[in-house]
Amino acid sequence: MTDIFDDIRPYTEEEAPEKIAEIIGNETFINTLKQYIPDYSPEQLQEDARHFNTIYDFQYATSRRYIEKFIQLSTTGVTFKGLENIDKNQCYVYIGNHRDITFDAALLAEYFFLNQYNTPKIAIGDNLVSSRLLAEVGMLNKMFIVKRSVSIREKITNYQHLAAYIHHVLFNEHESVWIAQRDGRTKDGLDVTKQGLVKMLAMDEQQHPMDLLKKINLTPVTISYEYEPCDKLKARELALSEEGPYHKKEGEDFESIIQGIMGYKGRAQLTIGKPIIDEIESISEELNQNDKIYEICKMVDQQIYHNYKLFPNNFIAFDLIDQHKTFAEKYSQEEKDKFIAYLDKQSIVEDVPKEKMMHYLLHIYANPVTTSLNIKYQE
Repeated sequence: MTDIFDDIRPYTEEEAPEKIAEIIGNETFINTLKQYIPDYSPEQLQEDARHFNTIYDFQYATSRRYIEKFIQLSTTGVTFKGLENIDKNQCYVYIGNHRDITFDAALLAEYFFLNQYNTPKIAIGDNLVSSRLLAEVGMLNKMFIVKRSVSIREKITNYQHLAAYIHHVLFNEHESVWIAQRDGRTKDGLDVTKQGLVKMLAMDEQQHPMDLLKKINLTPVTISYEYEPCDKLKARELALSEEGPYHKKEGEDFESIIQGIMGYKGRAQLTIGKPIIDEIESISEELNQNDKIYEICKMVDQQIYHNYKLFPNNFIAFDLIDQHKTFAEKYSQEEKDKFIAYLDKQSIVEDVPKEKMMHYLLHIYANPVTTSLNIKYQE
């Protein structure tokens, strides 16, 4: 049977057993398992697979182990908050700030694994599915495709298709969805919800879009990293973009995925915010449609920054740019010296002057403080 969403959807529960068998028989997958999870043998996985009844079972047996291993390898610990803000039996559109290609959504999945909640379906750009194996593992981890590599004319049609699929997941399959607040990761440390994304989520209901946006349980999720795992790559891209549009080399997205997974993050925090149903109710009916969408984006952004964990590095970067000691009580001299040494190392690349790299690196870390101050001022 052909499904109208076959071009973007992940595997179904009915398709999963055959696909799981293919994955666990794949030599590359098995070698990766041996490398990163040596205490979980391929033989044990094959034995466990006989008892998998759902995609969640596969995720819990394999994906959870990978996520926990990469947390162990690349962080000094993760803090999870906000589970009390959601109902296990409800469905949500989790809209998250986007700092890393795969780790942001992986941490949300880990929070749910720890509490035995069903994992959400995950939006991922088609430019990031660079191999068949990667695509199949993603589809078994409930990832669905956002088509970005299309013409401007095709974008509207694709957005309508994507909106219809998300609503199908929520209202027919009764599952939740995670989607980033913007196309691609933030490069400069500024987490801003794209208005076009919120418009897309309301596309199925032209007459009463606000009612639909309440119905989908739009819920902000905030991820904070002490060290941005791809800060050097992001700063370099920002610097080179000064000369004109930045064109990625072949394989660059895959490099970012690996760096994001393995790159050092220090401490991390993930916080599930509160659904913004009541806030949407408070929007004035006198506003036009675009202004209402703008207000919703502001609500998401404000909650993301209320829940953003500012680390000493953020305050140090702000003070270095400001050339004052505004937040000197937030960090020690030892922490400052350590962070400056880190930035000094990260600022060395072949094709960008060190001073320019340092400029962008500092702003990546300082901008969350600036935004937090601006939001407090607005309140």
